[in-house]
Amino acid sequence: MQSTDLGNKESGKIWHRKPSPAARDGIIVNIIHTTSDYLPKVLRFLNVAFDSSGDCLIAGDHQGNIYGFDLPGNRFNLVQRTAQACTALAFNLHRKSEFLVALADYSIKCFDTVTKELVSWMRGHESSVFSISVHASGKYAITTSSDTAQLWDLDTFQRKRKLNILQSVGIQKVFFLPLSNTILSCFKDNSIFAWECDTLFCKYQLPAPPESSSILYKVFAVTRDGRVLAAGGKSNHLHLWCLEAKQLFRIIQMPTKVRAIRHLEFLPDSFDAGSNQALGVLSQDGIMRFINIQTCKLLFEIGSLDEGISSSVISPHGRYIACVMENGSLNIYSVQALTQEINKPPPPLVKVIEDLPKRKLTSGDFKMKVTSGRVQRPAKSKENKIQTRILKQDLTGHLENKENELSDGLNKKRLQILLKGYGEYPTKYRMFIWRSLLQLPENHTAFSSLIDKGVHMAFLNLQRKYPIKSRKLLRVLQRTLSALAHWSAIFSDTPYLPLLAFPFVKLFQNNQLICFEVVATLITNWCQHWFEYFPNPPINILSMIENVLAFHDKELLQHFIDRDVTSQYFFHHRNNLDISVVIREVYHLMDTTPADIHPESMLSAFVALTKGQYPVFNQYPKFIVDYQTQERERIRNDELDYLRERQTVKNMQAEVDQQRAEDEAWCQKQELLHKAEETRREMLLHEEEKMLQQRQRLAAVKRELKIQEMHLQDATRRRLLKLQQDQKEMELRRLDDEIERKVNMRDQEIATTAKDLEMRHLELESQKRLYEKNLTRNQETVAKEMREDIDAYRRKVDLEERSFRRLIEADQTQNQKAQKLIEENLAKAEQACLNTDWQIQALQKQRWSDQQRNESYREMAKLLRENRRKEIEVLNAMMQNEAKKWKEAEEKDFQLKSEKKASALSDASRKWFLEKEIDDALEHAEHIHNKAVVPRCQNERVASSRWPRTSQLDDISEMDFSTRISLNQRKMQWDTMERDLLERVRNLRQRLTAQARSRCQTPHLLAT
Repeated sequence: MQSTDLGNKESGKIWHRKPSPAARDGIIVNIIHTTSDYLPKVLRFLNVAFDSSGDCLIAGDHQGNIYGFDLPGNRFNLVQRTAQACTALAFNLHRKSEFLVALADYSIKCFDTVTKELVSWMRGHESSVFSISVHASGKYAITTSSDTAQLWDLDTFQRKRKLNILQSVGIQKVFFLPLSNTILSCFKDNSIFAWECDTLFCKYQLPAPPESSSILYKVFAVTRDGRVLAAGGKSNHLHLWCLEAKQLFRIIQMPTKVRAIRHLEFLPDSFDAGSNQALGVLSQDGIMRFINIQTCKLLFEIGSLDEGISSSVISPHGRYIACVMENGSLNIYSVQALTQEINKPPPPLVKVIEDLPKRKLTSGDFKMKVTSGRVQRPAKSKENKIQTRILKQDLTGHLENKENELSDGLNKKRLQILLKGYGEYPTKYRMFIWRSLLQLPENHTAFSSLIDKGVHMAFLNLQRKYPIKSRKLLRVLQRTLSALAHWSAIFSDTPYLPLLAFPFVKLFQNNQLICFEVVATLITNWCQHWFEYFPNPPINILSMIENVLAFHDKELLQHFIDRDVTSQYFFHHRNNLDISVVIREVYHLMDTTPADIHPESMLSAFVALTKGQYPVFNQYPKFIVDYQTQERERIRNDELDYLRERQTVKNMQAEVDQQRAEDEAWCQKQELLHKAEETRREMLLHEEEKMLQQRQRLAAVKRELKIQEMHLQDATRRRLLKLQQDQKEMELRRLDDEIERKVNMRDQEIATTAKDLEMRHLELESQKRLYEKNLTRNQETVAKEMREDIDAYRRKVDLEERSFRRLIEADQTQNQKAQKLIEENLAKAEQACLNTDWQIQALQKQRWSDQQRNESYREMAKLLRENRRKEIEVLNAMMQNEAKKWKEAEEKDFQLKSEKKASALSDASRKWFLEKEIDDALEHAEHIHNKAVVPRCQNERVASSRWPRTSQLDDISEMDFSTRISLNQRKMQWDTMERDLLERVRNLRQRLTAQARSRCQTPHLLAT
């Protein structure tokens, strides 16, 4: 066994010496694919597929590398890198260099092995595609996944049909039957349906298998003639179905070591006419066993427990088996090395009788012996002439056999003897024998090109002249005749061609290629010179027939002449005859007709159709056929024009009739509409009256509701206003009480000061403390009042907003209810407008409130700045006044000192009194200075405490303009009161100073 490693090579030889597969395993070559990296690994092959010739195959590994193998040419090539694993392959398309590959992304791609380019990319599956079945013509393909099957046109690569199923019923396999237009679909519930490919009409359904041997089908295989279906699953039983009889005709039990069947495939045989007998069964142990389904005998097996098979494909001609092994390698087997039972010609049907070798023959001396030689007659004595003639024939028989040998191992001479002896060939081998005798080339490509041209114009209306029951038979006949007409133009004008071809079409209806080639071979060989005088009858052939008739029966010919019965008339008026009698008579005429008038002298020898392309058939007057074709085309065009014009006239007449009927119907409809309109108008008037009354009642109810709502709103507003007014009155009374209390306290302080000057110092200290305490209390009271005002304002704004929103919502609800009765869409639009207007108004109000608040804040800030400026001016003036007073006191002190020096005559008591008064004046001035400094610090604290309050006011968003004005007025009042207090303090200081001065001047005057 030779082994080949592909490695990283893109092309090379498959084997380096001529393979000689052993009979025990039959392996031609083992192909592996390893990488040449630092750590080499094996790339596993997943799928393999043969082309239609069976000599080339492609294989794909799990990394998406697809290799092509040419077995006769001993070459391999890397044809494509798809970069993802392939799940199915197909290589038998009608364009031989193209192949289909299903990929892991659920798509199907078509590549060309020659150009290595992408031809098409087909999508549509939603799960992995595990099967691709191609039609025998190579033009259609069926791709199958677990949930759907799709039919593709490989000319346009467009999806034609899609099979959708329920999720509970999965698909096992959908495929074409070989050499037919039937599609077989197999589902997981064991139901099997057959469909017509063109119309997708269900032809039949196979019945359910018997319950005694019921298995779930997993794998299927069909013979090449499409008659037998093999099915298997998780069991060692095989079911064989006859698709013609639509019944299960055999159940085969495999050996006990077979527990499940993974793959089935029939092994083709060149001599079984498509009724394959050898079936390959791949079981769960990796061994593929080939059995004969008729004798149920094991023919051979491949694979072993150590080297199991994962999947396998058999070439179309049955010479090779390609197997993907479980270790990922690819084995190619030779069927001829494994068995001699396949592709072996059938045993001869002629039984040769030989005589005894050493004595003369008697009547009872004959014995029968079956050999594989040719037909011989019993040998007689050497003196007999017949024996000598037979011996001579035997001597020259070897040379004749060379000429009579056919390509499939048959002998033409023997077949002729067999046909003469039995009158027919055996039914089982009849098709195979005639295909060999006629040497059909089976030109699939040339026949496909003829079929691709479609139905010929001459046979479009074939069913009118020949109404055949079977639509399939009619379709096959139409295609065959069209292919003949496309092959040669003469056959489109041959009126008897359908009658000539119909028997062969009926016989070969499941294989149109064979049918066409049989009819073409019949025409080229047995219809020689028929078309030389076209469109007239073949005068030369008819004259030859008259000559033969004149030789064998002159009286009959003379009778025909006397009755004016010509050969043309005879062949146009046929009679029913026994064909076997006619054939015997023909053999007699062939043997007894002289050579000068024998048909063989005028007819050429048999010539088979050429391979590749069909020969050109031009044995007819081309100019006549072309003229007739042109005339027929002109007549057909005229007929089409006439039919088109007639159809146009019919259409116009139909349109006129239809228009008239429509006009009448329209008039009747208009009358009915007028009546209905009057009725509807009366109903509408009545309804409008009702609606008006309802609207009036609704308006009255609405008016009452609005009045009640207004009353409620007025009462609420009055309550709120009264509450606010009460709160403000309480605040004013509290402020008046406080002011009166403060005024009384200040009056009491002034009276007390006037009465008792000696206790002034203590009283001033107590007044200072009391004033500070009251000032702090007032500040707390003002802050509390402002907080209460702010809270009250917030509650009032929230209450007003809730009331306003309830009013708006109630109004909107009433509007919506009223508008819904008229038009719902208009109500929605108006509601949207109202909402938008309300939002715009709210935004505008908020913007206006923000603007007013900003203005008030700016004004308050301005007033505060002005107040601070004025306070600074007052303090500066007080400090200046204080400095002047201190200067004046110093001057007076200096004056007193000078006067003391000058007054030497003062009394000691007056001196003590004067010094005491001076000390008191100095203490009083110092006290006044301290008192002036304390209010300045207090003013600064008040100003600093007001700024945070102002910043707090900035955070208040609901304060209105009237509240801000009242706060400003209150602040101005406090400023006025503060200035009054400062003025009173100043006056008090002036009075005290004047009193001290007067006291100082009185002793001076007394001394003088």
